[in-house]
Amino acid sequence: MAGIIEVHHLSKTFVTRDADVEALQDISLSIQTGDIYGIIGMSGAGKSTLVRCLNFLERPTSGTVEIEGKDLSTLSEKELRARRAEIAMIFQHFNLLMQKNVIDNICFPLLYGGVGKKDGGKRGTMSKKDARKRAAELLEIVGMSEKAKAYPSQLSGGQKQRVAIARALAANPKILLCDEATSALDPQTTQSILQLLKQINRDYGITIVIITHEMSVVREICSHVAIISEGRLAEQGRVTDIFEHPRTKEAKELIVKGEGEGSRTLENRQRDLMKGKCCIRIVFSVNSSFEPVIANMVLRFGQPINILRADTKNVEGIARGEMILSLPDDVRIQEDMKAYLVERGLAVEEVDGYVD
Repeated sequence: MAGIIEVHHLSKTFVTRDADVEALQDISLSIQTGDIYGIIGMSGAGKSTLVRCLNFLERPTSGTVEIEGKDLSTLSEKELRARRAEIAMIFQHFNLLMQKNVIDNICFPLLYGGVGKKDGGKRGTMSKKDARKRAAELLEIVGMSEKAKAYPSQLSGGQKQRVAIARALAANPKILLCDEATSALDPQTTQSILQLLKQINRDYGITIVIITHEMSVVREICSHVAIISEGRLAEQGRVTDIFEHPRTKEAKELIVKGEGEGSRTLENRQRDLMKGKCCIRIVFSVNSSFEPVIANMVLRFGQPINILRADTKNVEGIARGEMILSLPDDVRIQEDMKAYLVERGLAVEEVDGYVD
């Protein structure tokens, strides 16, 4: 089934004085109406370039982007502007007008951006009265009614992002593109913004595309994900499937290692301690998480194991646990332990990349 966004063999090359830089190479994606779709990758992977290609702020060097079956490359500038009005965007640094208060920030696209009531089949602008009424409704949706007259400099990062979301919703978009929208926020504020985006997706059916380098964001909110590495599509699919059975090195690194200096420092210590050991990653399903599987396995085989990492995460609203285990050196016992875990319904995979 064709999606609301269809990307076919998209490539983007930037021509510079010194060299041609291939930012994206042969990317193909299908994003269904009503999805919350994550595009994740490390810094410099090309994900922000990709999201700008989705609304033709960057024109692909080759390949196509189709929105609701329309190839954007075939549209006139006027038609493209009309299509962009249905594709809203929010950014890491909010992009609010600092000299205008909150309600005037939201009114701005309604009064001057060509979005508003229709007149003779053409897009017009709202009256100031109607714009302020609509802006007040949007502030209610994002929980910022009491800050209508405040200025951006008086707001926290999370409050600024809520205002930016309200402004993005002013045009009644079908698609909302979020380019690292939570990267400048603390973890608690990030959670509140993600919950707001979930609510908007649920209540208004807006398709949301999340660009991020944080797997925790993808786990929390996304139904599907594409992993971008060095300008190429490494892996894509349902978040639950990739979380439980990552196929590529890039997916495993993002899932197992995560981001942040603290996690890398911890893993470096673990790498030094566990070099050459047999390590496996296990994922607990809803049912298997209630049984003390690891304790029972140690009792059964009479062999100690080393738990390198244990975590519980919310994936698509379901609590799922994972562990990284270092098994005994005896190869026969390793295989028996893996079989024991599989018999009890756990997903088991070797993670040689976890320790070199």
